[in-house]
Amino acid sequence: MTAGLRHEASAGEFLGHPRGLWVLAGTELWDRISFHGMQAILTLYLAKELLLPGRIDHVVAFGPFRHAIEALTGPLTVEALATQTFGIYIAMVYATPLVGGWIGDRFLSRRLTVTLGALLMTLGHFSLAFDQSFLFGMLFLAIGAGLLRGNLSPQVKALYPAGDRRQGDAFQLYSLSVSFGAFVAPLVTGTLAAFYGWHVGFAFAGFGMLIGLVIYLVGQRYLSDEPRIARSDRKRLSPAERVRVGWLLSLWPLFVCFWVAQSQVWNTYNLWVSDHIDLNVGGFRVPVPWLQSLDGLMPAAAVPLMLAFWRRQARSGSEPAMLVKMGIGCLIFGASVLILVLASYLAGSGGRAPILLPIGFHIFSNIGWIYFSPVVSALLMTRAPEQTRGTFYGISALSVTAGSLISGRLGGLYEKLPASEFWLIHAAIVGAAGAVFLLIAGPLGRRLPEIGSEPADGGPSVEAVPMPA
Repeated sequence: MTAGLRHEASAGEFLGHPRGLWVLAGTELWDRISFHGMQAILTLYLAKELLLPGRIDHVVAFGPFRHAIEALTGPLTVEALATQTFGIYIAMVYATPLVGGWIGDRFLSRRLTVTLGALLMTLGHFSLAFDQSFLFGMLFLAIGAGLLRGNLSPQVKALYPAGDRRQGDAFQLYSLSVSFGAFVAPLVTGTLAAFYGWHVGFAFAGFGMLIGLVIYLVGQRYLSDEPRIARSDRKRLSPAERVRVGWLLSLWPLFVCFWVAQSQVWNTYNLWVSDHIDLNVGGFRVPVPWLQSLDGLMPAAAVPLMLAFWRRQARSGSEPAMLVKMGIGCLIFGASVLILVLASYLAGSGGRAPILLPIGFHIFSNIGWIYFSPVVSALLMTRAPEQTRGTFYGISALSVTAGSLISGRLGGLYEKLPASEFWLIHAAIVGAAGAVFLLIAGPLGRRLPEIGSEPADGGPSVEAVPMPA
């Protein structure tokens, strides 16, 4: 059965897209509410409470864990250990989808793998609510995220035939679930942690993941059929497909550069805000995690406007190609990081910069994110051979892993360098990637037409199919 065949119940549409898209987006929404909720408070929880003397002794196996880290880095302060631990956790969350996607592609069905992943993530969130099981909770979350995310996003592509202009929009709409979850989660968990304790915030994340699992199980009738393929029936990649895979893999280092800067916003950024920003607004002290909620609010507000803008460009024939969009996104993100450089200068050694500067950073950096992150997913899911899509989602996620590990190492410079120099390094990294994307967009784009728009032998297409943006 080809990817174009659908379960008959999925024929209906909602808001111009298959109903299965909204099932997948709803599942992803609650996954992200649980994930971003925990992520928003994790570094602060580690640095302000769990890693303090007397408390850390309660965490099972943390002694060997710390010894392994410090064997590579040398002795670490509490803040440095918190950022390293966070970086390792994020790296694991984004590394495991490579294995999870491979399992879904080659062994289990994607539906079963998503279900197992959601169950493990639920167990992981509840484990974080207890000091003793903290490290086990992070392990369950990392494995569960790999199984779920490595097989959820690839199901979006299966809802659309090759050349369907809605594919690009679908991945942007799917990203809205990520954005809205990222907006809601820090507000809720930050409030729960501030008024009821850290562990209540972690427990909320667990219930969120349970809701996501229920949505996925109830809505499976709207998803594309998944015929079980015998191992002997699996096609080997053709020579043209192997070349295509090689070109896609060549982009991976550039993906990493973007995520080095973005990952630091999840990590050391929280400490920087606490140290350098005046959080008092009208007598109320804004909780640090609330700023991160803007990373969800901005894309949720801006994506519909960007889709309308790109459709208008498409009608006039001026819409940028995917690789160009990714380059523009990196450049916008790098320019936004310069706002943090400016804020660090204004704060000086003892003062604090106004909260409007980090707010401005979140507004403009997320325009860059819209140009980059969902477009990467659309590029890989429409250009990778069908039997490698889950694996390619994992490879894309692995770029976040590498970026998180690098940002964790760079986080150690926060205590050694002026904050302005610290952020300038990150602006340079993502800005350089943007320049490279723009340089290679033309020649590489011609070598990567959409799957289905070229003949099987990899030669020139007789009937060009419009490439989705």
